[in-house]
Amino acid sequence: MILSGKEIVKRLKTDISIEPFDVRQLNPNSYNLRLHEDLLVYNNSILDMKIENKTTPLTIPKSGLLLEPNKLYLGRTVEYTKTHNYVPMLEGRSSIGRLGMFIHVTAGFGDVGFEGYWTLEIFVIQPLIIYPNVEICQIYYHAIDGDFERYTSGKYQKNDSIQPSYLFKDFL
Repeated sequence: MILSGKEIVKRLKTDISIEPFDVRQLNPNSYNLRLHEDLLVYNNSILDMKIENKTTPLTIPKSGLLLEPNKLYLGRTVEYTKTHNYVPMLEGRSSIGRLGMFIHVTAGFGDVGFEGYWTLEIFVIQPLIIYPNVEICQIYYHAIDGDFERYTSGKYQKNDSIQPSYLFKDFL
């Protein structure tokens, strides 16, 4: 079951928190999240799972920033979210996808109990100018069935910035 927009509003301040919240970003069964002005790009074109991949910060000016194809950008949402008793899900908006921009393709599931800004994996299939504060993705909420443990990992919990990938060296 997915929560309706009206149900999202009912659950604000109890099971769901979205800060800042603006009713104009509410949809029938989701809420639009905006792109923050801060981005990260990896310094190298070849990334290695066993090492720390260095990044460079970028700021999207109000006049826009040209994104290049074949380059991964990491962004974050303007909104800070908290979710209890539901599974938060993130999807790119169709209006963004129709411009050839893909958002958060591989990691749409959040965890029950997640709290923080969402780090967005962003890539484009052709050059595209983007702007800060654009409604770039939408969050929606699934009911969870059965006993569960809340997300408490320090890995991404309560993040306050863009989170690049953590190292996988311990797993390889």
